[in-house]
Amino acid sequence: MTLIKRVGKALAVIVVVLAVSGFASHQYVNHVEKQRPIVTLAKHSDKVLFFYRDDCSDCQSIFHRIYWHNVISHNIILINMNQSQNRHYIQKYQLTSVPTLIHGRQRYSGTNQQRIKQIVGD
Repeated sequence: MTLIKRVGKALAVIVVVLAVSGFASHQYVNHVEKQRPIVTLAKHSDKVLFFYRDDCSDCQSIFHRIYWHNVISHNIILINMNQSQNRHYIQKYQLTSVPTLIHGRQRYSGTNQQRIKQIVGD
């Protein structure tokens, strides 16, 4: 077998592996997004609070970015507001829309990537 054929086969295998792993990771993040755990917040946490709904298109548009940032930095708490026992945070944090990110005195509702970077510390 010639070198070109071997390199071609190796590249094909790499492309297939990357495609499959990309699809699998995308599916996993979608699974995480749909989970509805009850969240209990520590009194003096310095983490970013990310309030979202799994059926919200704006929330879905930024969820993957927020999730992968958190995989690396571990500084975000994901709070799905479709979990009825998380809804008391609406009053506590005076939430009027989702997605909303809160970090200390910083607060942002929306999908602007620059503002999200400012809040999460990207």
